[in-house]
Amino acid sequence: MNDIDAIAALQDPVRRRLYEYVAAQGREVGRNEAAEATGVARTLAAHHLDRLAEAGLLDTGSRRLTGRSGPGAGRPAKVYTRARDERIVSLPARDYRTAAELLAEAAEQAGLDAGLCATARRRGEALRGSAAPCGSLDEAMEVLAARGYEPHLEGAGGTDETEGATGVAAPVVRMRNCPFHAVAERFPPLVCGMNLALLEGLIGVDGPVRARMDARPGECCVVLEPSKNNGD
Repeated sequence: MNDIDAIAALQDPVRRRLYEYVAAQGREVGRNEAAEATGVARTLAAHHLDRLAEAGLLDTGSRRLTGRSGPGAGRPAKVYTRARDERIVSLPARDYRTAAELLAEAAEQAGLDAGLCATARRRGEALRGSAAPCGSLDEAMEVLAARGYEPHLEGAGGTDETEGATGVAAPVVRMRNCPFHAVAERFPPLVCGMNLALLEGLIGVDGPVRARMDARPGECCVVLEPSKNNGD
């Protein structure tokens, strides 16, 4: 199925709600969960989820949702996750990805990492304009969501054995989507460094929120957390 047909599959409002719910979870989602979350019948949810899979917008698998194994654990259920493939529609056709990859390759070969990061930081500051640096993780998440990073908060109120005697995990904002994913896959040091610098400029480097590298498979390589000098 081509990109136009795939994106057209989202025209149905129920199908779009189901896609957006699955995409926002960042994990496998079963039919019952998706149906309940979007307020539709399970059979209708199953129909639309399978249509989204046929369109290449969702990947499918199967697992036991009970968490048990062995006799009596029940049959594996069909589960869905967002497909990693990108869908782009441009009329007439454009090929910005190839241009971006060529520019990234030239910058990497010329050792222009520092210059690129400086430019990216200035661009982030220009996008922020006259606004003050982000004053909280919640505010930073709003900024990131508006730019397509799909941020989500981890650690707040949870536990983490790596956090010392208290066992309380520090809050951190991770991002399920990298807007530069296709180019970052080919030139990770260059593009991830550029992304970090862009976000530093966007959220501000002198406020209570800081950006740092913490790569994790399937997510953006940058995370946000409270600044060390925030007094928290």
